[in-house]
Amino acid sequence: MRSHRRRDFLKGLGASVGAGFLFTPFLDSIAEAAPGRKPKRLLLFCTMGTAPSIWKPTSVSGETPTFSESTSPLADVKQHVVLVDGLPSGNPGNNHGAPDALTGLGFSDPAKLISVDQFIADKLIAAGTKTQIPSLLLGAESTVNGGRSPYYRKDNLPGIASPTSAYSTLFGSAIPSNTSSDDLLRRRKSVLDHLKNEIKALEGNLGSEQKYKLELHIDSIRQIEERLSNTSSGQTGGCSVPTKPATDPANPLQANLLHMDLLVGAFACDITRVGAIQWGSDQAMNVDLQDIGLKGDEHGAMIHTGAPAHLDLIKLEKWLSQRFVDLINKLKAIPEADGSGTLFDNTLIAWCRDMGDSPNHNQNEMKFVLASGEGGYLKTAPGGRYIKSGERHERVLLSLCDAMGVTDFAGFGDPNLRSKSPLPGLSAS
Repeated sequence: MRSHRRRDFLKGLGASVGAGFLFTPFLDSIAEAAPGRKPKRLLLFCTMGTAPSIWKPTSVSGETPTFSESTSPLADVKQHVVLVDGLPSGNPGNNHGAPDALTGLGFSDPAKLISVDQFIADKLIAAGTKTQIPSLLLGAESTVNGGRSPYYRKDNLPGIASPTSAYSTLFGSAIPSNTSSDDLLRRRKSVLDHLKNEIKALEGNLGSEQKYKLELHIDSIRQIEERLSNTSSGQTGGCSVPTKPATDPANPLQANLLHMDLLVGAFACDITRVGAIQWGSDQAMNVDLQDIGLKGDEHGAMIHTGAPAHLDLIKLEKWLSQRFVDLINKLKAIPEADGSGTLFDNTLIAWCRDMGDSPNHNQNEMKFVLASGEGGYLKTAPGGRYIKSGERHERVLLSLCDAMGVTDFAGFGDPNLRSKSPLPGLSAS
């Protein structure tokens, strides 16, 4: 009976504390960027690899690209964009399902796998700033066809697939009617105190491993208490809660359009500083875009069909490029709470892929599209920039760390990488 009551109590805790608080220990508080640097957010836009022939600029003058058909929407924001190409991974023969893309490390030592979003979030937590979620991972069908996401913390981390669940996690803890914020804060703290007492009462009957797990849980409760104490009662600045999704669309691409709005809303309300959206898994993405006459699986029906022209893949890549532009424009439309420009002015966006050459299943030439706002991290140019480099792709991941004020790279990526530093030429400083 006691265990059933505890289960009921935990369900009640979810209703009282809020859905987002139950994702401990992962949803801990996160920190500001390093002292003296403008706080920045990181947004990862993750897709399957592409065909190099359709992605590369049709011509390059100096570093100024002429965008291909598949990347042509990027021309509308070219002053913010840097295309990076030609970077091999540490395991260039790896392909679908390999963790290299965001970890910089293959399967040789799974215990050390950590993706750049998780690594940055951990470093920011250590610096001490409090927000609700350290790394927000969203994406419909991120494990479709037995596939994986690019996010790792030893094991693979799938994103939240359901927009309605994501909304509840992010914005579902609104203050009930006829309840003040101070009353709600006292109620939540009381619930947490009761839960700690319940857990402590169990310790005497448990072995060392179970006691260790309980201690981790108690630590997560302490972190919740700190967040409650440091959370203001009202929202300010550009914080605007997105419209609650009525249902989860059956079409995964439509679901991800809702995820985009939720991610922007989470940035605007300072719920997270590190966010990611994934389009499909490394094995498949079910495409149904009637407005452009495109239907089928990205992997089987587009990447490995239609060579050399890849007409359907060009349509899909062009559609995805427009979604990348949409994210920029959504962030541009929201002012910072402190008056320091727009959300985009303080955000770095990175379009990352699991492979550089999907038709040939390899990571010989990994590709990134990076974007930042006025006065942002990137060295940009009015006509855009195209950089082709033979350096390891991990160095771009280290640039993402550097942009977020993380300069101690110990514990991330390949320990044998000779040039353990950001990619030269990306940073404006």
